[in-house]
Amino acid sequence: MQKTIFTSISALLFTCFGLQLQAQGCSDAGFCTLNNFKPADPETEEIYYNHLKAGISYGAADYDIAVLGTYFEYGHQINKKLSAEAKITTLYQQNDNVKAFGFSDVYLTAGYAIHERFRLTLGAKLPLNDGNRLIDETVVPMDFQSSLGTIDAIAGVSWQYKNLQATLALQQPLTQNNNQFLEEKLVGNSVFNGFQSSRLFKRSGDLMLRVSYAFALGSKLRLTPAILPIYHLANDEYTDDAGIRRVIEGSQGLTLNSNLFIDYQIKEQHNLQLSVGAPFVVREARPDGLTRSFIAGLEYKFRF
Repeated sequence: MQKTIFTSISALLFTCFGLQLQAQGCSDAGFCTLNNFKPADPETEEIYYNHLKAGISYGAADYDIAVLGTYFEYGHQINKKLSAEAKITTLYQQNDNVKAFGFSDVYLTAGYAIHERFRLTLGAKLPLNDGNRLIDETVVPMDFQSSLGTIDAIAGVSWQYKNLQATLALQQPLTQNNNQFLEEKLVGNSVFNGFQSSRLFKRSGDLMLRVSYAFALGSKLRLTPAILPIYHLANDEYTDDAGIRRVIEGSQGLTLNSNLFIDYQIKEQHNLQLSVGAPFVVREARPDGLTRSFIAGLEYKFRF
């Protein structure tokens, strides 16, 4: 049994990293990394009502951009059924020509156990900037913005039966950003030639499904492979210099990702999680700057 598990995990890891040079994107606007939408934590003997998380991730983006993200999260179990979490994120982006760092978003979520196997989650993403960062007094594309600059509503339901878990979730922008980048207005040999115009960028919502199954290997180690389709509900748009809305063809559609989570319980209250992901199927256009050919993350969690 263990040999079969290790063979399957090795194949998934090989697939994840083998795709990194030819695919676009296993990233999204952030909701697939929320606590209630990830595979459930390993069980512990004690019941803990609070948790703190700190995490870091690395991804490879378009235009040879390396992306380093960090986050901090606090969660509280209010009672047997109701919980709440708050999460803050940052983003550092760099290629051969540009470096940028900024705070990204705050996520506020509440989870409610509507049944022993079902949990409902509602929340919001609040931006920490308007998506119109300037670098050296120059407007830059979405690929170098640390936030989409939108207020988003988040809703999802999770189901779990033993080691099998499925989550269906929606993230829908309620506002749009103030980005002013127009590639066609660039003069001369700019480092941003070829980037997608995103002036007054209008981003559509995302629908996510994650299905995962956890394998316990001993008392401290757990492996959880998962499949993660994300459907972008409509084509995105931008406004040209004449004030005309332009549709970005190919930005609607499916991105199908593979995920792997490796949890190691250091002690009863302390847990480390390594995660990796990469896409199998991608959309033709990802104008929001969230494209990742692969992503890997490390998270520390403390329960008390």
